[in-house]
Amino acid sequence: MIIYTPPGPAENIPIIDISDSFSTTLEKRRAVAWEIHRAARDTGFFYIKNHGMSAKDLNGILDLARQFFALPMAEKMALNIANSQNMRGYEPMALQALDTGSPPDLKESFMSARELGPEHPFVRDKIPYEGANQWPTSLPQFRQGVLRYNERISDLGRHLCRSIALSLDLPEDYFSEGVAEPSCTVRLLHYPPHPTNAEANQLGAGAHTDWGLITLLLQDDVGGLEVRNAAGKWLRATPIEGTFVVNLADLVPRITNGLYHSTMHRVLNNLSGRDRYSVATFFNPSYMSRFDLVPTCRPENFVPAPWTFGEHIQDMFNRTYGKGT
Repeated sequence: MIIYTPPGPAENIPIIDISDSFSTTLEKRRAVAWEIHRAARDTGFFYIKNHGMSAKDLNGILDLARQFFALPMAEKMALNIANSQNMRGYEPMALQALDTGSPPDLKESFMSARELGPEHPFVRDKIPYEGANQWPTSLPQFRQGVLRYNERISDLGRHLCRSIALSLDLPEDYFSEGVAEPSCTVRLLHYPPHPTNAEANQLGAGAHTDWGLITLLLQDDVGGLEVRNAAGKWLRATPIEGTFVVNLADLVPRITNGLYHSTMHRVLNNLSGRDRYSVATFFNPSYMSRFDLVPTCRPENFVPAPWTFGEHIQDMFNRTYGKGT
Protein backbone atom coordinates (compact mmCIF):
# COMPACT_ATOMS: atom_id res chain seq x y z
CA MET A 1 0.00 0.00 0.00
CA ILE A 2 1.25 3.51 -0.83
CA ILE A 3 0.08 5.78 2.00
CA TYR A 4 -1.43 9.07 0.84
CA THR A 5 0.57 12.24 1.52
CA PRO A 6 -0.51 15.64 0.14
CA PRO A 7 1.08 16.89 -3.11
CA GLY A 8 2.98 20.09 -3.67
CA PRO A 9 2.18 22.64 -6.38
CA ALA A 10 2.92 21.71 -10.00
CA GLU A 11 6.42 22.83 -10.92
CA ASN A 12 8.17 20.15 -12.93
CA ILE A 13 5.68 18.85 -15.50
CA PRO A 14 6.81 20.34 -18.82
CA ILE A 15 4.46 21.74 -21.45
CA ILE A 16 5.62 20.80 -24.94
CA ASP A 17 4.39 22.63 -28.00
CA ILE A 18 4.40 19.87 -30.63
CA SER A 19 3.35 22.02 -33.59
CA ASP A 20 6.82 21.69 -35.13
CA SER A 21 6.59 17.90 -34.96
CA PHE A 22 4.25 18.21 -37.96
CA SER A 23 6.86 20.21 -39.90
CA THR A 24 8.39 19.01 -43.15
CA THR A 25 11.76 20.15 -41.77
CA LEU A 26 13.64 17.40 -39.95
CA GLU A 27 15.50 19.79 -37.64
CA LYS A 28 12.22 21.21 -36.37
CA ARG A 29 10.91 17.72 -35.72
CA ARG A 30 14.16 16.88 -33.91
CA ALA A 31 13.77 19.94 -31.68
CA VAL A 32 10.38 18.68 -30.48
CA ALA A 33 11.80 15.18 -30.08
CA TRP A 34 14.55 16.59 -27.86
CA GLU A 35 11.92 18.17 -25.57
CA ILE A 36 10.20 14.80 -25.34
CA HIS A 37 13.57 13.14 -24.61
CA ARG A 38 14.21 15.47 -21.68
CA ALA A 39 10.70 14.99 -20.28
CA ALA A 40 10.87 11.22 -20.71
CA ARG A 41 14.14 11.04 -18.75
CA ASP A 42 13.14 13.52 -16.05
CA THR A 43 9.49 12.71 -15.29
CA GLY A 44 7.90 10.46 -17.91
CA PHE A 45 4.98 12.94 -17.83
CA PHE A 46 4.37 16.04 -19.94
CA TYR A 47 1.61 18.17 -21.40
CA ILE A 48 1.28 18.60 -25.15
CA LYS A 49 -0.34 21.55 -26.89
CA ASN A 50 -0.96 22.40 -30.56
CA HIS A 51 -1.50 18.71 -31.20
CA GLY A 52 -3.97 19.04 -34.06
CA MET A 53 -7.16 18.00 -32.26
CA SER A 54 -9.77 20.74 -32.07
CA ALA A 55 -11.64 22.18 -29.10
CA LYS A 56 -14.75 20.61 -30.65
CA ASP A 57 -13.09 17.18 -30.48
CA LEU A 58 -12.09 17.64 -26.85
CA ASN A 59 -15.24 19.26 -25.53
CA GLY A 60 -17.38 16.80 -27.46
CA ILE A 61 -15.93 13.68 -25.88
CA LEU A 62 -16.10 15.18 -22.37
CA ASP A 63 -19.75 16.04 -22.97
CA LEU A 64 -20.44 12.45 -24.06
CA ALA A 65 -18.81 11.26 -20.83
CA ARG A 66 -21.11 13.47 -18.77
CA GLN A 67 -24.14 12.20 -20.68
CA PHE A 68 -23.19 8.57 -20.25
CA PHE A 69 -22.53 8.70 -16.52
CA ALA A 70 -25.80 10.57 -15.98
CA LEU A 71 -27.74 7.55 -17.29
CA PRO A 72 -29.77 5.51 -14.79
CA MET A 73 -27.69 2.83 -13.11
CA ALA A 74 -29.81 0.07 -14.67
CA GLU A 75 -28.87 1.28 -18.17
CA LYS A 76 -25.20 1.43 -17.30
CA MET A 77 -25.23 -1.98 -15.65
CA ALA A 78 -26.81 -3.46 -18.80
CA LEU A 79 -23.41 -2.71 -20.37
CA ASN A 80 -21.43 -4.25 -17.50
CA ILE A 81 -17.87 -5.03 -18.54
CA ALA A 82 -18.32 -8.46 -16.97
CA ASN A 83 -20.55 -9.31 -19.94
CA SER A 84 -17.75 -8.62 -22.44
CA GLN A 85 -14.94 -10.92 -23.51
CA ASN A 86 -13.01 -7.88 -24.73
CA MET A 87 -12.86 -5.68 -21.61
CA ARG A 88 -15.42 -3.29 -23.15
CA GLY A 89 -18.31 -1.61 -21.40
CA TYR A 90 -19.23 -0.11 -18.04
CA GLU A 91 -17.06 -0.51 -14.95
CA PRO A 92 -19.06 0.16 -11.78
CA MET A 93 -17.81 2.26 -8.92
CA ALA A 94 -15.11 0.64 -6.76
CA LEU A 95 -14.48 -2.27 -9.14
CA GLN A 96 -10.72 -1.75 -9.41
CA ALA A 97 -7.94 -1.14 -6.88
CA LEU A 98 -4.94 0.25 -8.76
CA ASP A 99 -2.80 0.53 -5.62
CA THR A 100 -2.41 -3.01 -4.35
CA GLY A 101 -3.41 -3.23 -0.70
CA SER A 102 -5.52 -0.05 -0.74
CA PRO A 103 -9.33 0.11 -0.73
CA PRO A 104 -11.14 0.09 -4.11
CA ASP A 105 -10.91 3.20 -6.28
CA LEU A 106 -13.80 5.70 -6.15
CA LYS A 107 -14.44 5.98 -9.88
CA GLU A 108 -16.67 4.55 -12.57
CA SER A 109 -15.67 4.19 -16.19
CA PHE A 110 -16.70 3.14 -19.68
CA MET A 111 -14.21 1.37 -21.92
CA SER A 112 -14.33 1.04 -25.69
CA ALA A 113 -11.96 0.47 -28.58
CA ARG A 114 -12.08 -0.03 -32.33
CA GLU A 115 -15.21 -1.74 -33.56
CA LEU A 116 -14.02 -4.90 -35.33
CA GLY A 117 -16.40 -7.29 -37.07
CA PRO A 118 -16.12 -11.11 -37.16
CA GLU A 119 -14.36 -10.96 -40.53
CA HIS A 120 -11.38 -8.97 -39.19
CA PRO A 121 -8.22 -11.12 -38.81
CA PHE A 122 -7.80 -10.09 -35.16
CA VAL A 123 -11.31 -11.32 -34.34
CA ARG A 124 -11.07 -14.38 -36.58
CA ASP A 125 -7.79 -15.36 -34.88
CA LYS A 126 -9.28 -14.68 -31.43
CA ILE A 127 -6.71 -12.04 -30.48
CA PRO A 128 -7.51 -11.05 -26.86
CA TYR A 129 -9.40 -7.79 -26.22
CA GLU A 130 -10.37 -7.34 -29.89
CA GLY A 131 -13.93 -7.39 -31.20
CA ALA A 132 -17.23 -5.70 -30.43
CA ASN A 133 -18.06 -2.89 -28.03
CA GLN A 134 -21.17 -2.40 -25.90
CA TRP A 135 -23.19 0.78 -26.46
CA PRO A 136 -26.07 2.52 -24.67
CA THR A 137 -29.28 2.49 -26.71
CA SER A 138 -30.66 5.71 -25.20
CA LEU A 139 -27.74 7.85 -26.48
CA PRO A 140 -27.81 7.32 -30.26
CA GLN A 141 -24.99 9.83 -30.88
CA PHE A 142 -22.70 8.21 -28.31
CA ARG A 143 -21.31 5.35 -30.42
CA GLN A 144 -20.46 7.54 -33.40
CA GLY A 145 -18.86 10.22 -31.23
CA VAL A 146 -16.68 7.83 -29.23
CA LEU A 147 -15.53 5.91 -32.32
CA ARG A 148 -14.72 9.16 -34.12
CA TYR A 149 -12.66 10.29 -31.12
CA ASN A 150 -10.85 6.94 -31.15
CA GLU A 151 -9.86 7.49 -34.80
CA ARG A 152 -8.57 11.00 -34.16
CA ILE A 153 -6.65 10.10 -31.00
CA SER A 154 -5.17 7.03 -32.73
CA ASP A 155 -3.76 9.30 -35.42
CA LEU A 156 -2.22 11.47 -32.72
CA GLY A 157 -0.82 8.40 -30.96
CA ARG A 158 0.88 7.22 -34.15
CA HIS A 159 2.31 10.69 -34.63
CA LEU A 160 3.71 10.78 -31.09
CA CYS A 161 5.33 7.41 -31.65
CA ARG A 162 7.27 8.95 -34.53
CA SER A 163 8.48 11.71 -32.22
CA ILE A 164 9.39 9.23 -29.49
CA ALA A 165 11.37 7.16 -31.99
CA LEU A 166 13.21 10.28 -33.13
CA SER A 167 13.88 11.19 -29.49
CA LEU A 168 15.72 7.87 -29.13
CA ASP A 169 17.83 8.46 -32.27
CA LEU A 170 15.81 5.82 -34.09
CA PRO A 171 14.22 6.06 -37.54
CA GLU A 172 10.94 7.91 -37.23
CA ASP A 173 9.03 4.88 -38.47
CA TYR A 174 10.64 2.50 -35.96
CA PHE A 175 7.34 1.85 -34.13
CA SER A 176 5.09 2.29 -37.16
CA GLU A 177 4.53 -1.37 -37.96
CA GLY A 178 3.55 -2.16 -34.37
CA VAL A 179 1.02 0.68 -34.18
CA ALA A 180 -0.40 0.43 -37.70
CA GLU A 181 -3.43 -1.29 -36.15
CA PRO A 182 -3.02 -0.23 -32.54
CA SER A 183 -4.70 -1.54 -29.46
CA CYS A 184 -6.26 1.81 -28.60
CA THR A 185 -8.68 1.88 -25.67
CA VAL A 186 -10.66 5.02 -24.89
CA ARG A 187 -11.75 5.06 -21.25
CA LEU A 188 -14.31 7.62 -20.11
CA LEU A 189 -13.98 8.29 -16.38
CA HIS A 190 -16.15 9.83 -13.69
CA TYR A 191 -14.89 10.67 -10.22
CA PRO A 192 -17.53 11.96 -7.77
CA PRO A 193 -16.45 14.46 -5.11
CA HIS A 194 -14.34 12.64 -2.55
CA PRO A 195 -16.63 11.44 0.26
CA THR A 196 -15.96 12.33 3.87
CA ASN A 197 -16.53 8.71 4.88
CA ALA A 198 -13.94 7.24 2.49
CA GLU A 199 -11.71 4.56 3.93
CA ALA A 200 -8.12 5.31 4.87
CA ASN A 201 -5.99 5.77 1.74
CA GLN A 202 -9.02 5.33 -0.53
CA LEU A 203 -8.59 7.60 -3.56
CA GLY A 204 -10.34 8.19 -6.84
CA ALA A 205 -7.53 6.23 -8.48
CA GLY A 206 -4.80 4.75 -6.34
CA ALA A 207 -1.13 5.33 -7.05
CA HIS A 208 -0.07 3.35 -10.10
CA THR A 209 1.81 3.35 -13.35
CA ASP A 210 0.10 2.61 -16.65
CA TRP A 211 0.85 -0.65 -18.39
CA GLY A 212 1.35 -0.14 -22.09
CA LEU A 213 3.11 2.34 -24.37
CA ILE A 214 1.64 5.84 -23.94
CA THR A 215 -1.44 7.30 -22.28
CA LEU A 216 -3.06 10.51 -23.49
CA LEU A 217 -5.27 12.03 -20.82
CA LEU A 218 -7.87 14.68 -21.48
CA GLN A 219 -8.98 16.44 -18.27
CA ASP A 220 -11.89 18.72 -17.53
CA ASP A 221 -11.22 21.81 -15.39
CA VAL A 222 -11.81 20.16 -12.00
CA GLY A 223 -8.33 18.83 -11.30
CA GLY A 224 -7.25 15.96 -9.08
CA LEU A 225 -4.47 14.28 -11.05
CA GLU A 226 -1.23 14.03 -9.10
CA VAL A 227 2.16 12.88 -10.41
CA ARG A 228 5.24 11.72 -8.51
CA ASN A 229 8.47 13.17 -9.84
CA ALA A 230 11.89 11.54 -9.88
CA ALA A 231 12.63 12.89 -6.39
CA GLY A 232 9.53 11.17 -5.02
CA LYS A 233 7.59 14.42 -4.62
CA TRP A 234 3.91 14.49 -5.55
CA LEU A 235 2.89 17.30 -7.91
CA ARG A 236 -0.54 18.47 -9.04
CA ALA A 237 -1.05 18.11 -12.80
CA THR A 238 -3.28 21.16 -13.02
CA PRO A 239 -5.67 21.09 -16.00
CA ILE A 240 -4.53 23.29 -18.89
CA GLU A 241 -7.16 24.01 -21.49
CA GLY A 242 -6.52 22.51 -24.92
CA THR A 243 -3.78 20.14 -23.77
CA PHE A 244 -3.35 16.46 -23.20
CA VAL A 245 -1.33 15.07 -20.34
CA VAL A 246 0.92 12.39 -21.81
CA ASN A 247 2.54 9.76 -19.68
CA LEU A 248 4.84 6.99 -20.73
CA ALA A 249 3.73 3.58 -19.55
CA ASP A 250 5.56 0.48 -18.34
CA LEU A 251 6.48 -0.79 -21.81
CA VAL A 252 8.70 2.25 -22.38
CA PRO A 253 11.30 1.74 -19.61
CA ARG A 254 11.33 -1.91 -20.56
CA ILE A 255 12.31 -1.25 -24.19
CA THR A 256 14.66 1.66 -23.32
CA ASN A 257 16.55 -0.25 -20.61
CA GLY A 258 15.34 2.23 -17.99
CA LEU A 259 16.43 5.36 -19.88
CA TYR A 260 12.84 6.65 -20.06
CA HIS A 261 10.49 6.57 -17.08
CA SER A 262 7.01 5.27 -16.39
CA THR A 263 5.75 7.56 -13.65
CA MET A 264 3.54 6.86 -10.65
CA HIS A 265 0.33 8.91 -10.61
CA ARG A 266 -3.03 9.00 -8.79
CA VAL A 267 -6.32 10.91 -8.62
CA LEU A 268 -7.96 12.53 -5.61
CA ASN A 269 -11.01 14.66 -6.37
CA ASN A 270 -11.09 16.77 -3.21
CA LEU A 271 -10.44 20.31 -4.44
CA SER A 272 -13.73 21.67 -5.77
CA GLY A 273 -16.68 19.64 -4.53
CA ARG A 274 -17.56 18.97 -8.20
CA ASP A 275 -17.72 15.78 -10.25
CA ARG A 276 -14.56 15.19 -12.29
CA TYR A 277 -14.66 13.82 -15.84
CA SER A 278 -11.68 12.73 -17.89
CA VAL A 279 -10.86 10.61 -20.92
CA ALA A 280 -7.82 8.35 -20.79
CA THR A 281 -6.62 6.86 -24.07
CA PHE A 282 -4.31 3.90 -23.74
CA PHE A 283 -2.46 3.85 -27.04
CA ASN A 284 -0.61 0.59 -27.47
CA PRO A 285 0.86 -1.64 -30.17
CA SER A 286 -1.16 -4.52 -31.53
CA TYR A 287 -1.33 -7.50 -29.23
CA MET A 288 1.04 -9.75 -31.18
CA SER A 289 3.69 -7.07 -31.88
CA ARG A 290 7.16 -8.20 -30.86
CA PHE A 291 9.50 -6.05 -28.78
CA ASP A 292 12.94 -6.02 -27.29
CA LEU A 293 15.39 -3.31 -26.22
CA VAL A 294 15.55 -0.67 -28.91
CA PRO A 295 18.93 -0.61 -30.72
CA THR A 296 20.09 2.69 -29.20
CA CYS A 297 19.55 1.41 -25.64
CA ARG A 298 21.15 -2.01 -25.94
CA PRO A 299 24.21 -2.78 -23.81
CA GLU A 300 27.31 -4.33 -25.29
CA ASN A 301 26.99 -8.07 -26.06
CA PHE A 302 23.20 -7.85 -25.85
CA VAL A 303 21.37 -10.99 -26.98
CA PRO A 304 17.83 -10.27 -28.27
CA ALA A 305 14.98 -12.24 -26.71
CA PRO A 306 11.79 -10.81 -28.24
CA TRP A 307 8.46 -10.98 -26.45
CA THR A 308 5.02 -9.81 -27.47
CA PHE A 309 3.07 -6.83 -26.22
CA GLY A 310 0.27 -9.24 -25.33
CA GLU A 311 2.55 -11.14 -22.96
CA HIS A 312 3.45 -7.88 -21.27
CA ILE A 313 -0.09 -6.50 -20.96
CA GLN A 314 -1.69 -9.75 -19.77
CA ASP A 315 0.59 -9.75 -16.76
CA MET A 316 -0.55 -6.21 -15.94
CA PHE A 317 -4.24 -7.16 -16.13
CA ASN A 318 -3.68 -10.11 -13.83
CA ARG A 319 -2.05 -7.92 -11.20
CA THR A 320 -5.01 -5.57 -10.70
CA TYR A 321 -8.06 -7.62 -11.72
CA GLY A 322 -6.90 -11.06 -10.64
CA LYS A 323 -6.23 -14.07 -12.83
CA GLY A 324 -9.20 -15.32 -14.80
CA THR A 325 -11.01 -11.96 -14.80
